[in-house]
Amino acid sequence: MAEGSPGNSFFDTEHLKTDLKGCSVRGGAVTMTAQAAKFLLQTGSIVVLARILTPQDYGLIAMVTVITGFVAMFKDMGLSLATIQKAEINHSQVSMLFWLNVVASIALALILAAIAPIISWFYNEPRLTWITFALAGTFVFSGLTVQHQALLQRQMRFFTLAVVEIGSMTAGVITGIVLACYGTGYWALVGLSAATALSNAVLVWIFCEWRPGLPVRRAGILPMVTFGGHLTGFSIVNYFARNFDNILLGRFWGANVLGLYSRAYNIMMLPISQIRSPLESVAIPALSHIQNDPIRYKKYYIKLITLLAFITMPLMVFLFFCADQVVHLLLGDQWSGAVNIFKILCIVAFIQPVVSTAGLVLISLGQSKRYFTIGAVNSIIIVISFVLGLPWGAIGVAMAYTIATYVLILPTLWYCFRQTPVSIRNFFSAISRPVIASIIVGFAVFSAHSYLNNFSDALSLSLSLIIGLLTYMVVLIFIPGGLPFLQEFFSYRSFLFQKST
Repeated sequence: MAEGSPGNSFFDTEHLKTDLKGCSVRGGAVTMTAQAAKFLLQTGSIVVLARILTPQDYGLIAMVTVITGFVAMFKDMGLSLATIQKAEINHSQVSMLFWLNVVASIALALILAAIAPIISWFYNEPRLTWITFALAGTFVFSGLTVQHQALLQRQMRFFTLAVVEIGSMTAGVITGIVLACYGTGYWALVGLSAATALSNAVLVWIFCEWRPGLPVRRAGILPMVTFGGHLTGFSIVNYFARNFDNILLGRFWGANVLGLYSRAYNIMMLPISQIRSPLESVAIPALSHIQNDPIRYKKYYIKLITLLAFITMPLMVFLFFCADQVVHLLLGDQWSGAVNIFKILCIVAFIQPVVSTAGLVLISLGQSKRYFTIGAVNSIIIVISFVLGLPWGAIGVAMAYTIATYVLILPTLWYCFRQTPVSIRNFFSAISRPVIASIIVGFAVFSAHSYLNNFSDALSLSLSLIIGLLTYMVVLIFIPGGLPFLQEFFSYRSFLFQKST
C-alpha cells in the first residue's frame, strides 16, 4: 500500500493512548446508542414475525443455526481479535490474515453444503437440507469483512461500525418481514440472515478505506495465527457447550419444544447483548492498549464490570418478575410455554454477563492458551448439566444450566485472574452494590406487580419499570459508595461532546 494512502491510518494506535478514557466513553456512547437502535429493530422484528410465524418455524431454523453458528467460528479463526490485540501490526500482515479468512469462508460454505443431507437425517427433517444450502452462501459474504471490521475496532471507529451494523440489520429485518407477509414461513428467517450478511459486506467495504494486498510470504503472522488458534479453540468448545442444549432438545423433544426454548433464550439475551456487546467491543482494544500498565489496567477493568453490573443485574431481576407480561407482549399467546423457561434463564443472566468479562482479561493480556483451557473445562461441565436435565425437557435443561453456571463462578474467576492485575476481591467488591440494590428492586417490583395484574401488559410493565428504577436509584444513593459511583457515571457526559482524536 502506497505511503500516505487512506488505509495506512488503520495500523498506528499511539494517538488513542493519549485520550483513552475519552475515546472509550465516546465509543461506548456511540455503540450503546447503536445498540439501542438495534434493540428496537430486533424487538420490532420479534413482535411482528412471532405473530406471523410459528414456534415450529423458529425451531427449524434453530436446528440449522446450531450447526452453521459452529462452522462460522472457523471463518474468523480468532484472527480478528489477533488484529485488535497486537500492539503493532502492518499492511502485509493484515492482508495475509484477510486472505486466510476468505479461503476459510469459501471452504466452510462448501463443507456446510456437503453435510446438509446429514443434518436433515440427524433431525429426521427433510426441510433442513435446503435451509442449510441457503445459509451456507452467507459465509462467503461474512468472510470478506473480518479484517476490515477488526481494523475499525482497533482504531475505535465505533461510529462507522454502528452505521454498518444498523444499516445491515435494517436491510435484513425488512427482507424478513416482507417475506413473512407473503407467506414464506421459515424462509423469511433465512432471508433475514442472508440479507443482513450481504448488506453488511457491502457497507463494510464502502466505509473502510483499507484494501488488502496480495499475499506475502514471511509476513510474520505466525504468532497471530497461534493466538487466533487458541481463541478459535475456546470458541469451539464454548459454542458447543452453549448450543448443545439446542441439539439435544431438537433431537429428543422436537422442533416445537426447541422453538419455545430458543425464543425464551433469545429474548433473554436480547437486552443483555445490547449492553454487553458494546462495552466489550470498546474494552478489548482499550485494555489491550494499556496491558503494560497494571494499575491503570485494573482501574479500567473494575469500572467496566461495575458499569456492566449496574445495568444488567437490575434488568434481569425486573424481567424475572415480569416474565409473563414480557413474553406475552413480545411473542403473543401461542408462546406461553416459554414463560417459565425465560424466568429460569433470567437467573443465569443475573451473574453470567459480569463473570464472562474474566475472559476479556486473558484476551487483552495475550494469554489465549489459558483462555482456551478455562473454556474447555467449563464447556465439559455445562454439557454434562444439559444431559442431566434433558429428561425434564426444556425446563430441566434450563435449570441444570443455571446450577452449573453458579457452581463455576469461583473456579473461573480464580483461574482467569491469577497472575494478572485483577483479583477475585476486586471483582466482588465492584459488583457488590449492584447486587444488593438489585435484590431490593426485586422485592419492590414483586410487591408492586401483584397490584398491577389487572392492567394491560404494556401499562403493567411500564409502571413496574418506573418503580424498579426509582427503587434502584434510591438504594444506590444510600448504599456506602453508591453515590460516588452514580456521580462518576453521570460525569462521563462531558466526554461525549469532546472532539475525538
